[in-house]
Amino acid sequence: MPLTVIDVERFEASRPRLEAIAYRLLGSASEAEDAVQDTFLRWHAADVGRIEVPEAWLTKVLTNLCLNQLTSARARRETYVGQWLPEPLLAGDPMLGPAATAEQRESVSYAVLVLMERLSPNERAVYVLREAFGYRHREIAEILDITEASCQQILHRARKHVADGRTRTEVDEATARRIVGEFLAAATSGRTEPLVRLLTEDAVSVGDGGGKVPARAKAFEGAVAVATFMRGLFKPGKAKRALVGGSPGVHVTTANGAPAIVAVFEGRIVGIMCLEIATDGITAILNQVNPDKLERATRHWAATGDHGGPLFTAF
Repeated sequence: MPLTVIDVERFEASRPRLEAIAYRLLGSASEAEDAVQDTFLRWHAADVGRIEVPEAWLTKVLTNLCLNQLTSARARRETYVGQWLPEPLLAGDPMLGPAATAEQRESVSYAVLVLMERLSPNERAVYVLREAFGYRHREIAEILDITEASCQQILHRARKHVADGRTRTEVDEATARRIVGEFLAAATSGRTEPLVRLLTEDAVSVGDGGGKVPARAKAFEGAVAVATFMRGLFKPGKAKRALVGGSPGVHVTTANGAPAIVAVFEGRIVGIMCLEIATDGITAILNQVNPDKLERATRHWAATGDHGGPLFTAF
């Protein structure tokens, strides 16, 4: 039976929530959009008049599509060129979903999306549905076809895996922006020492070029190694300008709730650098330069109007 206008409107009302769930599960905006569209196709093919709780039905279908996607994604990432990082989303993107509680903000932070790659598909689903969207264990158990007791055990394991890898502490926006400003000043000073002072001793820097933009295959580890790399990264050079097509403007914003440095050239975002900040300094620098993972951010940047002039021009 063809969908009525009301049926379509009901699905569209659920789309933002579905996209936010899928993004947290997959770490990819484009894959999240595909999963939601596949969910719509199943909604279109179903006898929706017999579906008692559409929200629960749609969440179950979407989650299981994402679980299948996660299983195949693990195999693809084994052959991924270089380091794999999630697709960053800029402040205000509706796909970021709810951010009213610390748990909701945590679940979509760039660092936690990286850590969730360590979880099994079921662990990731339980963690996201419980922590970010407040589903009860009974509801999650029905979605995943497991028992409530299993759901509770899985959540305990998932929380432990995430907590074991966390070093970030929430800092207020003013403090975060001050640290970002100090970081940029240090990175463009041409000296290593100011950067070392801003970094924690065990700081890391990871870059994702996806084989399309040069990025080191291994992470830089330790304050000195990270500072040395950052000093070189911000040093002007013809090769860098040739790679981008010119000199990008540098802006400060937030991505996935964390302070971020955005490089923009002729309206196109060519890099997003997310800084993970703790009370004792910058713990991680996660740099996304894979153009495939910057398309949504570029569209969002263009759609959100005037961002003012860049702080400076890189390279």
